[in-house]
Amino acid sequence: MAENAPLIVTAQLPKDLQGWANRLRQEHFPPERNYLDAHVTLFHSLPPSCEGEVRECLITMAREYAPVPARLAGIMSLGGGTALKLESDAMRRVRDEIANRFHGMLTSQDQHSPRLHVTVQNKVTSKEAKALQAELAPQVIERDFTFPGLELHAYQGGPWDHLGTFTFRGRADA
Repeated sequence: MAENAPLIVTAQLPKDLQGWANRLRQEHFPPERNYLDAHVTLFHSLPPSCEGEVRECLITMAREYAPVPARLAGIMSLGGGTALKLESDAMRRVRDEIANRFHGMLTSQDQHSPRLHVTVQNKVTSKEAKALQAELAPQVIERDFTFPGLELHAYQGGPWDHLGTFTFRGRADA
């Protein structure tokens, strides 16, 4: 347990997409701030006092849900950065179910459904971001994939401590 460290919940990426996104981050993310692997944040800051309850929730979600369908849909502007745009109504439903379980404990940022994405560049000038978006747009081939699970992390002021992976193993027709 990470004492007093906010909890972060992410959607796990498939290995091929994870590897590619990590390479993009290594090439384009400012190196002095690139201490995380590519990730899809669902919750930025759940209370550390809820770690046991969050773990139980993620175990339940993994047991009930099959790998969640999604789509790599292109490039997304973050203003001062660039991301891979992801679409998944099914992951939004999973995320909403988790949010409902932790109603009243969510930060204002986590009360809103996120735009699903993988950041590959951040905290750069708008000009630099637009240049990378133009470079990457023809390279990003839209495709379907599945999120294999959820992950739990503790925020440590920069790097995250990985606290667990919860692999979806439910039935697709459940």
